[in-house]
Amino acid sequence: MSDSKDWFPKTRVAQLTMAKNWVIILNVNAVTWNIAMTVVTDLETRTDAADAALTAAQNEDTRTPVATARCREAFDVLEESMRDVKKRYFFVPPLTEADFVSLGLKVPDSTATPSGTPTAQVTLENFLVGRHELGVRIVYVTGSPHDAANKGYRIWYSVVAHGETAPADPDELRNSFFTKRKKDVIEFDFGDSGKTAYFAVQIENDGKKGPWGPLVSALIP
Repeated sequence: MSDSKDWFPKTRVAQLTMAKNWVIILNVNAVTWNIAMTVVTDLETRTDAADAALTAAQNEDTRTPVATARCREAFDVLEESMRDVKKRYFFVPPLTEADFVSLGLKVPDSTATPSGTPTAQVTLENFLVGRHELGVRIVYVTGSPHDAANKGYRIWYSVVAHGETAPADPDELRNSFFTKRKKDVIEFDFGDSGKTAYFAVQIENDGKKGPWGPLVSALIP
């Protein structure tokens, strides 16, 4: 279900009104917007199903727990379809401002919001996943995960066998990968089991790097 900041209407009547409007507009513009008619037909079918389900759920003679459940399911399916159409077709090719207004959508803001250089510091917690695999979870040491500058995380690591010299600081780590996830999995070589992995993380944002997080280690299962 949509929240107060979402484009999708909050009430079923408003959702149905928007869906019916989309069907009318898409039937006219499908070819121009490179949308297959099967997509329009599918949306129209789901709109009709939601309309019928809402009528049954509101009618005194047919209003039963089953009808209410079917209505909820029909609107869930309709919302899924509308979100999919919006995501897949409304930006390729770009619609005009008038098109967005006709669809009941907010005109996209094409002005990029400057996000700056990352300043937050993060580290890793690890958890077991499977043989020669380690799960890693990003933990903020300083700063906020909601800062717009925190676009992703460069996770650096090295694998050290027993008796080898461990890295003294993050600059000595040799391998890395970038992820936007706060929770990820690293798969090591089969022969790395029993060795120690050392990690450190930097936040990255379009080539701009934040400060190093602390050096941490974990035994590879």
